[in-house]
Amino acid sequence: MGGALDAVLGPVRAGGLLPDGGPVVVLLSGGQDSVCLLDVAVTLAGRDVVRALHVNYALRDDADADQAHCAALCDRLEVPLDVERTRRPDGAPGNLQAWARDVRYAAGAKAAATSGGVLAAGHTATDQVETVLYRLATSPGRRALLGMPPRSGRLVRPLLPVTREQTAAYCAARGLAWRTDATNATDAYARGRVRHGLVPALTAVDERAQENVLRTAELLRDEAEVLQAVVETALAGRDHIAVDQLRQLPVALARLVVRELAEQAIGGRPCPRAAARLAEILELGDGALDVGDGARALVAGGVLRFGRTPPR
Repeated sequence: MGGALDAVLGPVRAGGLLPDGGPVVVLLSGGQDSVCLLDVAVTLAGRDVVRALHVNYALRDDADADQAHCAALCDRLEVPLDVERTRRPDGAPGNLQAWARDVRYAAGAKAAATSGGVLAAGHTATDQVETVLYRLATSPGRRALLGMPPRSGRLVRPLLPVTREQTAAYCAARGLAWRTDATNATDAYARGRVRHGLVPALTAVDERAQENVLRTAELLRDEAEVLQAVVETALAGRDHIAVDQLRQLPVALARLVVRELAEQAIGGRPCPRAAARLAEILELGDGALDVGDGARALVAGGVLRFGRTPPR
C-alpha cells in the first residue's frame, strides 16, 4: 500500500506545485485523476486550505450522479465543495469539449483568484502523452510538441510526473472510488482515437514510446525558453519591427517574431497561422493582411505592426 501512495506523493511533493499551507482549489470531475489529486492536495497542502470545484455541464444523464459523488467525497475528506452548474446554449458554435474546457477553467480561475491561491488540475503524464500526439496531428509547428506546462499563472498540474495507472493504484490503496465517463472508452472524440489507437501502435513500435514523447516535450519546453529570450531581444520591448530588420533575421527567428507580435495583438491567444504568412508579409508593402486566428498584419512606412481583424 505504501508503495502505491509514495509513487504519487513523492513526485508531487518534489514538484513543489502544491504550496504547503497555501490556498488550493482542486478541479474535481469525480474521475480517478481528480479524486487522486484532491486526496493528495489534502495530504500535502493541508485540509484547512483545500477546497474543490465541480462543474456540472448537464451534458450526460449521469451528470447529477457525478456531482453527488463529488459531494460525498468532499464530505469524507472534510473539504468544502463549490458547484458550478451550467448548460451549453442551444446552437452554440464550436467544439463541445473546447466549450466545456473554457467554462471549467474560467470558473476555476475565478475561484483561485478569490482564494488567492492556485488552481490544481489533475492532468497526468498519460494525458501529456496524448496531448502532445493530438497536437502533433492537428497543429503545425514546434509549440504543438511542448505539451501542457506544469504551471501557467495560477493553474498548476501537480500530477504530470505520474501516470494514469499510478493514480488508479493510489485511489485503490486509499479506498477512494471514482466515476467513469463512458465516452472515455469510445472513439467518439479525437482524444479517444489517440488513446486507443495511436498510443498502443507507438508502444508496439517501442515500449519506451510514451517515455520518449514525454522527454521530448520536456526538452523542447526548456529550449522554448531560450528561443523566447531571443525573440524578446529582437523586439527590444517594442510592439513593432521594421520590415527590413525582419527580412535580415534568420527565417526561423523571423517566423517566431511575427507570431509573437500577432499573439500580443490578440491578447496572447495562439496565432500559429501568422508565422506561415511570413513571405506574404515581407512582400506586402504598405497595406494590411489578415493572417488568420483573428490577427491582421499592418505595414506602414516600412514598419510592421499587428492588430485585431475587424468584425465583419
